[in-house]
Amino acid sequence: MESAIGSDRRARANRESGKGRALFLAFIAVVALAVVLGGGLWRFANSPMLGQSTGTRVAVQPGSGLRTISRNLAAQGLIVSPWAFSAVARLRGQGERLQAGVYEIKPGMTPNELLDRMVRGESLNDRVTIIEGWTFAQMRSALDRHASLKHDSTALSENEILERLGAIERRAEGLFFPDTYVFSVGTSDLQILRVARARMRERLDAAWATRTDGLPLGSPYEALILASVVEKETGRPEDRNLIASVFINRLRIGMRLQSDPTVIYGKGARFDGNLRRADLEEDTPYNSYVRGGLPPTPIALPGAASLAAVTNPAVSRALYFVARGDGTSEFSATLDDHNRAVTRYQKR
Repeated sequence: MESAIGSDRRARANRESGKGRALFLAFIAVVALAVVLGGGLWRFANSPMLGQSTGTRVAVQPGSGLRTISRNLAAQGLIVSPWAFSAVARLRGQGERLQAGVYEIKPGMTPNELLDRMVRGESLNDRVTIIEGWTFAQMRSALDRHASLKHDSTALSENEILERLGAIERRAEGLFFPDTYVFSVGTSDLQILRVARARMRERLDAAWATRTDGLPLGSPYEALILASVVEKETGRPEDRNLIASVFINRLRIGMRLQSDPTVIYGKGARFDGNLRRADLEEDTPYNSYVRGGLPPTPIALPGAASLAAVTNPAVSRALYFVARGDGTSEFSATLDDHNRAVTRYQKR
């Protein structure tokens, strides 16, 4: 009886010993596999990426997850295993910290280096310059031609763009501040428009807040309209405040602005570059020769200097000005003096 019990005990001990050895061997196998995988991931993370050439770029769209980014890298032939890139990012605690943008892959760059750049958001930047005096159509054309922008507004109408921007105005003309805008490659052109609109509102509000008392302008938007006319009429910066003074003086006495650029804007695509007397007599909403007051909307994108000029114009009695032909203007307080200036500078 004792012999049988001892035999059972030895059998159980052998079985437990066998289980222990199996668990130990499994543990060793897991450790070995982890070492192999860890070593493989380390080599992957610190080895140059594949298929690199000068100018290779990776675009990370807003909202892209780690899995999408990894698959895109593989699709571009930069890595073989999306899983490996995802695993390295997670092991580094960076899986949820990658930022949208366009990243340049330079020859010799490793996955670790790319991850660091994505975490810091070191995407490629470019710039677009919007010129004072451009129309909104010219601004749109510049954005449409820019290769580094994402063209989300190209197929949209003017009204649809205003809706996307949350603007309450019915026309987009004049609402965007002319400036140089730096952006990450792949940024939506709507974002440029959004920033330019906000910047114009800031500049316009600041100019309006410091305006001269007694101006014949009823709102910041009216100041914006007049600033656009001044922008188009100014040939030399030093004349800007006097030109603004002429139009302010005319508005005060109910005199028509009689500005050629408003006529040209009203003709739109019909203008052939030659302003004729018949054009000055054609009745359009923008013809300030036949209609009093301000045009219904701005006619261009005014810069900061023009905003300042109409809200703080020069103090003068001038009601007329004529181009001298060298970029400057001759200012007159009476029609007789103006006619003499026209004869001198325009009819000679």
